[in-house]
Amino acid sequence: MKVLIPAIALFISSLSISAQATEYFLGVVPQQSPVTLFKAWKPVTDYLSETTGLKVGLKTEKSIAEFEKVLYSGGYDISYMNPFHYTLANERQNYQVVARAKKTLKGIMVMQKGGDFKALVTDPKTMFLFPSPNAFAATLIVKYELLTEFGVDLNKSKNFKYVNSHDSVYKGVARGIGQLGGGIQRTFNNFSSARDKDKLVEVYETKAYPSHPFAVKSTMPEADRKKLVAALLAMPAELSERLSMKEIIATDDAEFDVIRELANKLDTVNRD
Repeated sequence: MKVLIPAIALFISSLSISAQATEYFLGVVPQQSPVTLFKAWKPVTDYLSETTGLKVGLKTEKSIAEFEKVLYSGGYDISYMNPFHYTLANERQNYQVVARAKKTLKGIMVMQKGGDFKALVTDPKTMFLFPSPNAFAATLIVKYELLTEFGVDLNKSKNFKYVNSHDSVYKGVARGIGQLGGGIQRTFNNFSSARDKDKLVEVYETKAYPSHPFAVKSTMPEADRKKLVAALLAMPAELSERLSMKEIIATDDAEFDVIRELANKLDTVNRD
């Protein structure tokens, strides 16, 4: 028995390590409130767990800035992020992109109803609101097109604030904290504060870019990665539509070279 005890202990330890290896966390960029995000994504992680036989949990953070810290330190096993986040996650932690929504991604600007967009956009006193420095469509693309289309260089004027989420942008503009705000169509459509939303109107839409991708840590075992990717690509429409995705398609790193090129042209990029 003295000989068997360590062997049994080793066997139990091995089982424990094996079980832990199948426990993965999906990190989701917090574009909306935690409650809204949880309602949309918890059924997705339940589906991934049931379909793959792997335990998949859901993680997010209180702000996009906190999400970025966790992502860039390799804190998620699989993650849904914006295209610019992916280029940095790939650079810093070798995350590998595997899928994305088929649709393209565009930024929008909103203002209070009754305002004069053409006058506001070039007024040096106008305060712009954005979710976070690296929110791709809502911040980077909007800033880029403010510069290229309207000659508004916010990097020089500093007339902008970061307010942590898309919902906070919309609330801030509705309540007069800022006059123009950056977001995306989906989060504006889903913005749930009726009192605030009734005061707002969408006034500008940017050009289109590849949409938010799913990326997996390169350290994930290949067999598990294949299971998760297959499940993502076969996700039932009733689940993908909860995420405002009609279809999820396979993609690769090369598709995001256009994002890298764009980021290199933006002197507003925060790589810290």
